[in-house]
Amino acid sequence: MPRTLAVLMDPIAAIHPKKDTTLAMLLEAQRRGYALLYMNQGDLAVRDGTAWARLAPLAVRDDPHDWFTLGDAAWREFTGIDFVLARKDPPVDPQFIYDTMVLELAQRAGVTVVNDPRGLRDANEKLFSLHFPQCCPPTAIARDPAEIKRFVAEHGDVVLKPLDGMGGRSIFRSRHRDPNLNVILETLTANGHQFAIAQKFIPEISAGDKRILMIDGEPVPYALARIPQGDDFRGNLAAGGKGVGVPLSERDRWIAAQVGPELVRRGMRFVGLDVIGDWLTEINVTSPTCVRELDAAFGLNIAGQLFDRLEATARA
Repeated sequence: MPRTLAVLMDPIAAIHPKKDTTLAMLLEAQRRGYALLYMNQGDLAVRDGTAWARLAPLAVRDDPHDWFTLGDAAWREFTGIDFVLARKDPPVDPQFIYDTMVLELAQRAGVTVVNDPRGLRDANEKLFSLHFPQCCPPTAIARDPAEIKRFVAEHGDVVLKPLDGMGGRSIFRSRHRDPNLNVILETLTANGHQFAIAQKFIPEISAGDKRILMIDGEPVPYALARIPQGDDFRGNLAAGGKGVGVPLSERDRWIAAQVGPELVRRGMRFVGLDVIGDWLTEINVTSPTCVRELDAAFGLNIAGQLFDRLEATARA
């Protein structure tokens, strides 16, 4: 009987198939003979303490114009499903937190959930990196705009961002005595009601914001350096950055070695580290990307490496 893999993701019709990491994972699972099932956030439920989902049979194709077919969805328990890929994009909002609680019930019923639901709740992508201060640039996180302004005055040139963003959205570069700093902080903190993060600006961003992919705590040997274009300081591909594949440096490998054991302890099977220059800036756990770009640049099969590990540990 074939293994079964269910995926929780954003609407599959809206993805960019040439770049979508979740699609790469689904294509690999299908090549291995898995039966694929699809769901989105509205398809989760709990009945009498048991996790259920409304699941649709899914077939995928590596075709930029016609990449999926869905069958008729039906409600069922998670019992009998081997793996669930939890791949919804940020923000990690209250509804996503509830999703992880439903998936934790599925996990208790014997389903392998990637990544671990508790880890998805606990490992905020901006905050989790601060568990490894030896790897990080000077950083401050606060709701109080005055506290962040003190940090800006100390370090002069900083990057400011919310705790729940992705793809370069709402990221600002500012300096001490910037006349726009007050309004930036009012916006990011909602006038002191929301946390914002400030990090010392790292000039090496000109060489790229490197995405290092980690599988069971071990790094893929190449990273995608996302290089800012034009007058934009952001390297995010969604913000217009250019992706260039590069081998890992010794410093990159050192950072990966610092972070890897904790990822394993928390059940974080597939993770993306963001590194600028010598510094770890974020740890992406909800839906790390860049698989397709690295596969194409270096002839890799990163999704295959992930499934090799999932299958090996499932047999253990």
